[in-house]
Parts: sequence; C-alpha cells; structure tokens
Amino acid sequence: MSNWLEHSVQIEVEIPIEQVWELWSDLKEMPKWMKWIDSVEILDDDPNLSRWKLVSGGFQFTWISKILKVVPNQIIQWESVNGLPNRGAIRFYDRQGSSIVRLTIAYSIPGWLGKLMDNLFLGQIVESTILEDLKRFKNYALKKNKNRI
Repeated sequence: MSNWLEHSVQIEVEIPIEQVWELWSDLKEMPKWMKWIDSVEILDDDPNLSRWKLVSGGFQFTWISKILKVVPNQIIQWESVNGLPNRGAIRFYDRQGSSIVRLTIAYSIPGWLGKLMDNLFLGQIVESTILEDLKRFKNYALKKNKNRI
C-alpha cells in the first residue's frame, strides 16, 4: 500500500497571464526552470501524453503523463499513466497585468516509508525544490517578456 504526498507552492510573476500561460504550456521548455526534470517529450501519436525524465543525485525516473484538464489561462491538470506515480495541477490567477502561478504536485511512496521520509526531510526538499523551480520560471518569464518589448 502506498501514500500520496502532496505539496503546493506559488509565486507572483509580474507579467500578463496570457504570457505566463504561453510559456508554461510549452512543456518541452520545462527543463530550463525545473531542476530535476531532464527532458519532456510530447508523444507523436497523442499530444495529451508526454514522456518525462527526472534525474537527481544519481537517480533517474521516467514516466508518461496524461493531460486531464486544460482551461486556458487557468489550469493544467495531469497524472502519470505509467512509471513514477504522480499527479498535480498548475493554476494561474490573473492579477491585472501580473499573475499568480500555483503548482501542486503529488507523488506516491510505499506506505510507512513515505510517512517516515515526508516527516523527516522529503517534504521539505520537494517543497523547497519546486519553489526554486517557480522562482526560476519567474526569472525565465520576465526575461522572455523583456525580450518581447
């Protein structure tokens, strides 16, 4: 039996929501701001499926994710269909020329090990890493926006 551990972080990005949405929606670019993501490949036979590769400290995990829900400028929701069990959503909130980006990630770890690891350190590592990812995304988005002007 496994436990699902969930973490959410958010950041404000000082550019319009349409631009934030456009940048985040380009999944293949995610390794530019997500530390542990080595590559994202959209599958040719189904654009709602993508192959992800996570690399960290000598560990490597892969999985196929399926997009479950897309509401432009509001939400992208996904879950893995094989490989590393995970699911989540990225939500976008319009703040009139600025945007709030909220990332929620959940992943499955075997029962007692998951509780022990989450209580000890894993949760803190994951949350700090995805918060840093959002900070890198913010810098990436601001730089891209500046280049548009």
